[in-house]
Amino acid sequence: QINTCDQNLNRCCEIIEMNSVIQGQLFTILNETSREGGHYAGVETIKTRLLPWLGTCFSCAASGGLFESGLSFIQDSVEKERQLRQLATSQTFQLQELQEELTSTRLELDHVQQDKLQTKVSVYDALGSSICVRENEMSFVHLKISLKDSRVREEDSLRRLDPWNDYEQQIQMLRDEISILDAKKSVLQSRLVRSRSPSPRRSRSPSPLPLRSCSPGRARRTNASRHACLVARFGDIYANERLDAETLLRTYITDKEMVQRIIYTAAVESFQTAKMAYRQFKIRVRKTLSLGHTELESLEDTVLDYIVRHEDLYDVQASVNEVIRSMNMNPKISFPPEVDFIVISSLIRELCRVAFSMQTLTPPLDIAFGIDGELFSETKYHRSLDSDFTAALVAYHVWPALMENDVVIVKGEAVTKRGALWSRRSRSRSRSRSRSVSPLLSHVSPS
Repeated sequence: QINTCDQNLNRCCEIIEMNSVIQGQLFTILNETSREGGHYAGVETIKTRLLPWLGTCFSCAASGGLFESGLSFIQDSVEKERQLRQLATSQTFQLQELQEELTSTRLELDHVQQDKLQTKVSVYDALGSSICVRENEMSFVHLKISLKDSRVREEDSLRRLDPWNDYEQQIQMLRDEISILDAKKSVLQSRLVRSRSPSPRRSRSPSPLPLRSCSPGRARRTNASRHACLVARFGDIYANERLDAETLLRTYITDKEMVQRIIYTAAVESFQTAKMAYRQFKIRVRKTLSLGHTELESLEDTVLDYIVRHEDLYDVQASVNEVIRSMNMNPKISFPPEVDFIVISSLIRELCRVAFSMQTLTPPLDIAFGIDGELFSETKYHRSLDSDFTAALVAYHVWPALMENDVVIVKGEAVTKRGALWSRRSRSRSRSRSRSVSPLLSHVSPS
């Protein structure tokens, strides 16, 4: 009402111009914004918000040709949308195919890496097994050395312990000796009274054994300590004297089996000879001590105590000579004619002494009986390092097992081989003795 018609029209035209400028700026911003998102970015937003708004605005504000142009524009936009969808679908399919190829490539790479890792693990296992074998060999050597040291320490401790045991038992032993002397005094007094009448015992020859004073019961009191010392000494002979004898015999005999058979035969014959000598020695002692036995103590205990106290009366050299004589007649072993079994007399002497002392124990100790071809026993023997660990029969023995009442207390050593027994028998049938018995060397004592 204030302005004129021209003024209002001019004002409206100005508003339309300003609106067109703003719309142009808005479409420029819309175009730049859509370009920032990529080729197909913003399609959904344009389809859901811009196109419906344009269609309603142009349909309401325009007529005729404008409507047709707007409709054609909408159709073009729908067609472009369909094309965009097809392109997006094809791109999606291509992207999925690429992702599948990438996944399969990654799986193949994982398999290759796993194969490589397994190869490394197998190589490390092979190296570790070889290292473990070397470590086991070294640990076995160290164990043998430590076992030898422990046996030496045990023997030393037992030797130091024996005097203490003797000191503790001296009072009781002195009391026993006093009582024995009193009993002997009374017996001698009674014999002096009856000495006027003739006695048949006067015609007997004097005793071949010296009657030294000994305390009864000492053998039983020291049985445990003597048992431990003798078992330890038996192990020392196996670890030291046996190896020395084997080294000495290898200078004359190249066959290792024959050397080990000779040493085993020497051990068996030494025990057999020492046991026979002990029986004879015991009979002589019993015969001598029975003349003045007062029946205050058991005669067997008195005889055993006397033998323990006077083991130095045992003629070990006679036993050594007997062992060498038996070995010369053994058909399983042979020796060069220029030497004799007397070269291992030191080993035989130590075995005879130990075997003789073992007979004074209660119960006595003995070695296990072994024959070639017997079934191998894990409780009696260790297999030697050159044995066939799958063989069940013993080809030959290296060292006897130590027994106490049929119970193994120290294992021996044996060799097990497949077919060795039959080949050995066939050789023994066609082979004669390699030498005759040497009567001079077999009874000569080494200096």
